[in-house]
Amino acid sequence: MILSKNTLNGMGSAKLTVPDQRHFDLPEKVLQFGTGVLLRGLPDYFINKANLMGSFNGRIAVVKSTSKGNTNAFTEQDSLYTICVRGVENGESIKENIVSSAISRVLTADEDWDSILDIATSKDLRLIVSNTTEVGIQLVKEAVQQGSPRSFPAKLLAVLYARFKAFAAGDQDADLVVIATELIPDNGKRLEAIVFELAEYQGLELEFKAWLKQHIHFCNSLVDRIVPGKPDAEELAELEAELGYTDQLLIMAEPYRLWAIEGGAEVERLLGLTGVDDGIIVKPDIEIYRELKVRLLNGSHTLAAAIAFLSGIPTVAEAMAEQPLKRYITKVMQKEIAPAIPYEIPFSLSSAFSNTVIDRFSNPFIAHFWINITFQYTMKIKIRVIPVLLNYYKNYHQVPPHIALGFAAYLVFMRVSRASSNGQYFGVFNGQEYQITDDQAGYFQEKSGLPAAEYVQQVLADTELWSSDLSVLPGLTETITEQYNLILSAGMPEALKQALQQSEKHLQSN
Repeated sequence: MILSKNTLNGMGSAKLTVPDQRHFDLPEKVLQFGTGVLLRGLPDYFINKANLMGSFNGRIAVVKSTSKGNTNAFTEQDSLYTICVRGVENGESIKENIVSSAISRVLTADEDWDSILDIATSKDLRLIVSNTTEVGIQLVKEAVQQGSPRSFPAKLLAVLYARFKAFAAGDQDADLVVIATELIPDNGKRLEAIVFELAEYQGLELEFKAWLKQHIHFCNSLVDRIVPGKPDAEELAELEAELGYTDQLLIMAEPYRLWAIEGGAEVERLLGLTGVDDGIIVKPDIEIYRELKVRLLNGSHTLAAAIAFLSGIPTVAEAMAEQPLKRYITKVMQKEIAPAIPYEIPFSLSSAFSNTVIDRFSNPFIAHFWINITFQYTMKIKIRVIPVLLNYYKNYHQVPPHIALGFAAYLVFMRVSRASSNGQYFGVFNGQEYQITDDQAGYFQEKSGLPAAEYVQQVLADTELWSSDLSVLPGLTETITEQYNLILSAGMPEALKQALQQSEKHLQSN
């Protein structure tokens, strides 16, 4: 039996939360750019929960912006999907299965652009949400009134311009909240700046720009939930046997959830999500939440990814069952990242958050693959790690050994052994080939044939990559080169073992 609107009757039980049939008649209040599991497992989760409580009463029209894949599964299942929440929260084991009816339909930008513009003119629309990955919020100067634009900011401008044309001047029904969830600093404000620059490029009327300022609230936001997505075939079969139906869109998620939105009372009013869940926070300043998440959780994920993967450990939970990797992640968070976060955060808060991260990483129910964390690896290093590295030097004037090891492992991982005819890049370690999914893979292909010392030196010194010359940091190039060579000669587990021993001796001597 396939999950669909027609098979919902009689499904609800203590093991499964299902929507009411009335939810299918709710208006589309949200336009969402992105079909990814993070959106479906966090913002859409909150909206579904609000509908179950009867406090939001709206659904989400989703825009699929890329040509990769299709929307068949959403069509076949009436856009229903199951969220299987597994993990530990406040010391208690959590096991929840929720059929979400938050999504009304999935539209394709290339084929359904007129329908998307129709949604833009609706009085019901109150929220636009995006997650187009960190590289999605980029300025591309292109036309916005000749079909679907290529870039997301241009698509958004076209949507907002259609809304402007549909509403009379000063009509408060035109008010919208636009929330970017891409993991970049000031995501909403950066998106806003690009939209205004594109409006200028298009020569759109001054009245439209004034209307944008009056009616459209661009908000920075932070999303934090581990949503690895669809489980492997064996686990999926077990879940479907337990649930009693098949679901091509089923996703896993941890219990922890946070959606911090930067905004005031008017944003909170328009969202209509107050009191739905403690994980929804609307405040004028959310920087402290971003720094804790990006540095401690994402930063340690990023630094440990290549170490774990090159050690032959596929998932985060399996890594946490290995004492050397668990010690590494704990130490890099608590001894190097937390003291060097470029934002004033009380030690008690960073310590408590790091302990939460350890519990979350150890969640045995979530198969979060390290290879997936290496997606756009270079950009993640730049955003999540480099500011901490620079601040650590500013505070302590010495090499942070655990960060250096993570960087060395990243450099080993990024060595390109071959490129395919269709533009894919691959690396090899211990005889295992893996794909390098990174916009800078071509750059690393050019560097990969260099001798070790020259390779490390050139990458660290590249100011276009890092916006800083990292090679001038005292001792960093030498330390990373030494660790890089050790990984290649002795293997990743031995390099990790020696690095941990040296750091413990350093602590004891001090």
